[in-house]
Formats: sequence, C-alpha cells, structure tokens
Amino acid sequence: MNKLRLILGDQLNLKHSWFEIHDPNTFYLLAEMRQETDYVKHHIQKVVGFFTAMREFAATLESENHQVLYYQISDPENPQNLETIISDCIAKHNITHFEHQLPDEYRLDQQLKSICKNINIPSAISDTEHFFTSRTELSDFFEGKKSFLMESFYRAMRVKHDILMVGQNPLGGKWNYDHSNRKKYKGEVEIPEPKNLKKAVAEIVAEINAAGIKTFGSIDVNNFNWPTSRKESLEILKYFCLHLLEHFGDYQDAMVTDQKFLFHSRLSFAMNTKMISPKEVLKTVLNFYHKHSDSVQISEVEGFVRQILGWREYMRGMYWKQMPEFATKNALENYNKLPDFYWTADTKMNCLKHAIGQSLDEAYAHHIQRLMVIGNFALLTQTNPDEVDEWYLGVYIDAVEWVEMPNTRGMSQYADGGIIATKPYVSSGSYINKMSDYCKDCHYDVKDKLGEKACPFNSLYWDFLDEKRNHFAHNPRMTMMLSLLDKLKPGELAKLKEKAQSLKENVNTL
Repeated sequence: MNKLRLILGDQLNLKHSWFEIHDPNTFYLLAEMRQETDYVKHHIQKVVGFFTAMREFAATLESENHQVLYYQISDPENPQNLETIISDCIAKHNITHFEHQLPDEYRLDQQLKSICKNINIPSAISDTEHFFTSRTELSDFFEGKKSFLMESFYRAMRVKHDILMVGQNPLGGKWNYDHSNRKKYKGEVEIPEPKNLKKAVAEIVAEINAAGIKTFGSIDVNNFNWPTSRKESLEILKYFCLHLLEHFGDYQDAMVTDQKFLFHSRLSFAMNTKMISPKEVLKTVLNFYHKHSDSVQISEVEGFVRQILGWREYMRGMYWKQMPEFATKNALENYNKLPDFYWTADTKMNCLKHAIGQSLDEAYAHHIQRLMVIGNFALLTQTNPDEVDEWYLGVYIDAVEWVEMPNTRGMSQYADGGIIATKPYVSSGSYINKMSDYCKDCHYDVKDKLGEKACPFNSLYWDFLDEKRNHFAHNPRMTMMLSLLDKLKPGELAKLKEKAQSLKENVNTL
C-alpha cells in the first residue's frame, strides 16, 4: 500500500507522530503554490519565511530517510493548485491511501473535504498535535453561555494543564497580572539587541519575483532574521529566556520609537508554522522561571503564559466557533477605504509612521502597535473591516487566518459586535502618549483637539463615539465613555465632528 500524506506550510512539526516510523511506501507531500501566495497580497518576508521553512523541513525529513515529494514555486510541473497536485501525485506514485492533518484555516478545511470526496481512495485525518486544545473545546466550554470571556477560559486552561498553579489556586495568589504589564518604557533597563540569525535569501527572493508573485514590504536579502527551522526556533526561545523574559511582562504594552522588538519573544512565526509547540515553549519558560525566581517575577511569566495559553488558544477556538459567518461580519457598518499610507507609512502622524513603517520593514509589530495604533486609527476612521482584515493577513509574517481574523475583525475592529471584545479598543491620542514616546516628536499636538495641528486621534475618537452610540447604548463597559460624551457642550461636539469629518475626507493627506 502506497500512502500519501499532505503537509501544509503551517504544519512543520518534526515532533509529529507521523514521523516516528520510516516507511518507504509513505510519501510526504509539500507544495509551494500560487493558490496560497495569491489569495491576498502578502509581505515578501512572509512568503520567504514560509517557503524557506518548508524547504528546510522537507530537507530534514529526507535526511531522516522519509520519502518527500516537494513542489517548488518555480517547478514547471507545479500546477499551483492543491487538488491538482494531490491528484497528480496519486496517479504518479500509485497511491492507495491519502492522509492529511486538520487544517487551521476554514478555507483549506473546506477544500480538503472536497478533495477527499473526489479522489476515490480511502482517506484519513490526523490532529496536528500542536495546540493545548481541540478545535471544539472552547465551544464546549462556553456551551449555553451568552458571553465568551477569555479570562474564564484562560483560568480553566491553567487548572486543566496545571500551569502556574498550587493545587486549585493560582501561584502567587493572583490569576492575572495585567495591571503590572502596562509600564511605559523610560530607559529604566537596557533593551538587549534581538537575536540575529543572519540568513541570506537572495536566491529565493529572485525565484519568487521570477514566478510573478506580487508582494509588498521590504527585505534585507543578506540578513533575513526569522527562524525557519526547529533548531533556530529553539535558539530564539532560549534567547528569550536568557535575555528578555525578565522584563517582558513589565513592558509588553510599551512602544518606543527606536526599538522595534523590546522584550518580545518573536516566537509567533515559529509557533504558527508549528516548528515549535506552545507546550514546549511554556515548559521551557516555566522551567527557567522556577530556576530563576529570584530575578524573574511571576508577573513577567504570567503575562507570557496568558498570551499563549489564554489568548492564542482562545482566538483559535473562537475562530472555529464563529466561522464561516465571522469572515463577513461588519456590525458597526463601516465602509470607508483603508488609507493609502497603510501601504507606504507616508504620514505625518508619528505613531502610525513608526508602527506601519516597522510592519512594512519587518513584517512584524507587537500587539499594542497592531491594536491601539494601527487598528485604533482604522476603526476611528470607520474603515471597512474587509480591507483592514486583508491588510493584517498580508502584512505580518505570523498572520495565518485562524489567529489574524478574530484579532482583527473581532478584537481590533469590533466588527463582530462584541463577541470577542467586550468593548471597542479605541482611544484618543492620550493613550498612545501614555504608552509610547511617539507623540513627543510628532507633527501633531497630542493635547490639542481642534487646532490645525491637533492630533487626529482626538476628534476622531469623539466623533466615533457619537456616530456609533446606538451600537453601544446597552453595553455596560461603554457607560463611562458615553457619559463623558454627553458632558461635552453641543457646540464643542459639533466642532469635533466637523474636524473629524474633514480628517476622514482628507485622510491620505494626514
């Protein structure tokens, strides 16, 4: 019996049980496809990252005597479509049995269901053996409930997996140290240089360009700095523990003009491609913490655990709970165009110039830059969530739909009407000034609301609350914001709305 096993580009798990047995009659299929590069326009570093990681994964399998079928993007025999590739391999290699791992994107899940019906040979599905939870575990957890609070799910996962627990109680006496994770960085401690992997990728970039794939963003072909193998992923993890974990929690929300990565781990791409698992990441971090609890505070570690065991697993569960309807939600009825400077960073607003510029340069920005600068502005200008969703999915190297969509369409743009976020994440310029140094050298004045150089976030914030007040009238978490809105003098609100309308009409000149 000849068996064909499909491995998708985000299923690069060398520790999967599939690879425990070496069977010369089992073929492992990986394919670089225009189907995957073209459904949205991707950052060049994202395409390079996935293709390089896939090639290194395939080479490792071959070195371990597994049979690998690999279609490069430039292969003239590559039909660039998953169903055709699978059908060709079945015919060419006399395949009698087909297997694949559960996809993490709804689109591919539906496609593989169709393929399995069409190929006329027995097929089977395996788990990816990656996540803490199953696809449906979150849905089961919230069965019968009207709200889906991440915190309650997170606490249940802490108990279930015995992470930072003493019996049934949280280690340190608190479940959540979020209030300790909101410090503005003022140079109190030195920020280590990010670990540099220094890979040359000129050949694969040339191959991508020759294939006619349309990308955006920049890349240093002599210094590609993302992990593309399990070995490099483990090196990044070790570096995080040794040099960054000690201050991660304190400054995880901070933004600094001349610091792109601060104390963040940069493990998201490694985990989202499954080169390294969340279980081994947390095990490594927790072992390090327990050995160095004299220098690493629990607030630093809990903040990291919450991102992986809480936020990451929660977002995946919410994705599968809400799809496919989730992909078209636009509860606030926002239809404006995405500003042109999201593709160029050519704006006088310093916060957006840096956050978007960094995204274009590095295919990366941390969660507060994504949420409270880039996403905040898109929501305040009432941008169509379809366009925002597409931009986020394309620009970030770690953006795969199961994690990107609920974060963008749900948490950032509130397009789901509050299924994920209990209130919209919007703010005036004051929050950005509180958490960053962006405002001090900005063309605009963060303290001004109406002047020629008034920070655009300020009038846009009050205009947004007024425009959407009917959507929030029964939301208890919006009571204070709407109360402050109602305290504005009618004349002042009218001026703020007039200012905001002008900004929206001329958004590409800001």
